[in-house]
Amino acid sequence: MKVKLIASLLAIAIGLIFYIGWGINYGVWADIGIYSVSVFFIGLGVLGTILYKLEEKES
Repeated sequence: MKVKLIASLLAIAIGLIFYIGWGINYGVWADIGIYSVSVFFIGLGVLGTILYKLEEKES
């Protein structure tokens, strides 16, 4: 199922776009709020990608 991989990569992209967009828009690059939201999405995407690869390897 490539849907899981696409969703995981999309989560990584959302995290990066959010961090860069917020930084450019508000000029704030070091804020715990920005980090927490970005790390959540990027971590979710990385975890999803790892699980997808493991699932693919088993099949």
